[in-house]
Amino acid sequence: MYETLRPTVDGWFDEFIPAVEKFAAEHETELRKYTVAGRFPAEIFAEMGRRGWVGVLAPREVGGLGGGVAEYCTVEEEVGRWGLVSPQTSMQAQRWLMDWGTAEQKDRYLGPIARGELVFSESISEPGVGSSLKAMTATARRDGSDWILNGTKVHVNLGKESGLTLFYGMAPEGLTAFLVETAQKVEAVHTDPIGLRLLPTAEMRFDDVRVPASAVLGEPGKGLDTFLTTFNMSRLGNASDLIGFGRRALAQAILYGRDRMVGDNAVTSFQGIQWTVADVYADLASASMVRNHAAEVHDRGDDPSFETSLAKQTAIRAAERAVNECFALTGGHGLYSDTDYGQLMQDVKVLRVAGGSLEVLRNFVARQILRSESLKGL
Repeated sequence: MYETLRPTVDGWFDEFIPAVEKFAAEHETELRKYTVAGRFPAEIFAEMGRRGWVGVLAPREVGGLGGGVAEYCTVEEEVGRWGLVSPQTSMQAQRWLMDWGTAEQKDRYLGPIARGELVFSESISEPGVGSSLKAMTATARRDGSDWILNGTKVHVNLGKESGLTLFYGMAPEGLTAFLVETAQKVEAVHTDPIGLRLLPTAEMRFDDVRVPASAVLGEPGKGLDTFLTTFNMSRLGNASDLIGFGRRALAQAILYGRDRMVGDNAVTSFQGIQWTVADVYADLASASMVRNHAAEVHDRGDDPSFETSLAKQTAIRAAERAVNECFALTGGHGLYSDTDYGQLMQDVKVLRVAGGSLEVLRNFVARQILRSESLKGL
């Protein structure tokens, strides 16, 4: 909504934003069918990769854009706005590999992921563990020069579709990350989420999966470090998705309300409706500016955990209000599955929980304020 993000690639915003709207319009019917079915639109994703919309962070020499967090946030916001499949996990993979990968790992995986040729997933969450990495039960033990991985992972977006997954398990040295090619006896079973249905989830079962020492991402026992550096950035992607969802809901509701007559008046001519439009727009604009500030902190190399948590918290609130209030503008029109409003409600609910729930974010933000001598500038 506010193009104050500082681009890494000159002129890219001007080309990308109209192109993604046109591309989404061309595939609108197809995307709706995939959403209803809860299926990954592999060909659409591959085409997005060929257009350079997946490899935003990867360097140009491997087929990426060579962009930064501004381009990352813009892609996520615009795919949310126009209903395209999100390349979020692929962009997180690029960050992981660029920050922590060995030369061999980068040569093998970075280019195919950036070009949309290799689908990536993250095997992190576990049944009953919630957000606590310390409570993780998945294990990694040495067997000669190899590692043996065991554990069950849940809520894995594109788990069944992926060719490469990032597995976190407890090794003798501590939490450790592994890059695992899913053809290596990893069992994936589809689950059925209510939202983000273009990114179907799976339960991933690792039963004595053997991987070589070269599969370790970073160092044994340094899994928390690898996790946090990418997770801080991923909150900005989540916030951008949510802002995009809110924009889509408000824009579609306004377009409908301007033409919907109640007696001699359009729906949008009523003062109460106009207040709704103003309030929802203000919330989305505020969330956008908080997200942009967090992106600047991230780009400066400062610890962005407070700002990115605040950005996602603000975006959740703005998106929830946008989608809920849009029923006031659309009335009965919004109650049917051939419109986006119901699905958007469920998409927002998923991101209220996934990637750091609203409650966890609020706890973190509050504790940072309370521990700060300056009360974070109050």
